[in-house]
Amino acid sequence: MLKFIGKRILMMIPVMLGVVLLVFSMMYFSPGKPEDYILGDMATIEDKEKFREENGLNAPFLIQYFNYVKKALQGDLGISYTTKLPVVTEIMRRFPTTFQLALYSTLIAVALGIATGIVSAVKQYTIWDNICRVVAMIGVSMPNFWQGLLLIILFSVILGWLPSSGFSSWKHVILPAVTIGTSSAAVVMRMTRSSMLEAIRQDYIRTARAKGQSEFKVVWHHAFRNAIIPVMTVVGVNFGRMLGGAALSEVVFAIPGLGNLIIGAIKVKNAPLVQGGIMFIALAMSIVNLIVDVLYAYVDPRIRSQYLKPRRTQYRRPAKEAA
Repeated sequence: MLKFIGKRILMMIPVMLGVVLLVFSMMYFSPGKPEDYILGDMATIEDKEKFREENGLNAPFLIQYFNYVKKALQGDLGISYTTKLPVVTEIMRRFPTTFQLALYSTLIAVALGIATGIVSAVKQYTIWDNICRVVAMIGVSMPNFWQGLLLIILFSVILGWLPSSGFSSWKHVILPAVTIGTSSAAVVMRMTRSSMLEAIRQDYIRTARAKGQSEFKVVWHHAFRNAIIPVMTVVGVNFGRMLGGAALSEVVFAIPGLGNLIIGAIKVKNAPLVQGGIMFIALAMSIVNLIVDVLYAYVDPRIRSQYLKPRRTQYRRPAKEAA
């Protein structure tokens, strides 16, 4: 297991380098200059040239890229053009908010998605199955920002029950977490349903029912435990994506999270903040995927046996041959 984890950690290095190269190239070759956005129209040519010189923007592309990678390996992601603060500080200020939002949204997605997926699979081709599939299709098709606006109009403007923006109390968490969680729940529900349908058609399920075991034990103990691996993959991917910041939802609800920070940095071409934020997102998703892969071994004994060293059995001669 340790050898597997070590290999996965080494595989993160080329992934991170590729992500940095892609984002760095997009920011470098995109139209517009950072000094025009940061300094404004009233800045003189001398001020703009001084800005470019201070931030190393006059160097060629490859030199800028290698200098950035060299500093990033030392933990320095640069200085934000707007706030003049280290990018790491800016990210760490916003990440706890995004982590809480991702955690609450994932809990909602798992609770709703797994419950409805199991019901849809067990009650296949019934009215409950049709209702669950229609709701899941609506959840997948509905954009998050539009759903968020509808929830704000209903619960904030019309009913006045919940606040429409901010992230300072538990009431502020409900609307954005429901917005993100319900869309992810639709994906979890569809994966749970397909995995459960495949599991309940296996021979060991018929054997368990033939032994007289209760339907609850057959579904949860036998079918769901064997169908949970694909569901874990979907949940892990969605959680990693949420850690990157559900950008549109954060903008709609004015949440000071990581996604909102990156969008604001893109608008003014704040390259260090954009590159550092995307790099942090890629690292977070890689770590989440590694954790999910490790959890596979603890959930499924068949996967765990692949990482265990085979026991050496000592050969014993037959009794006749020994005599």
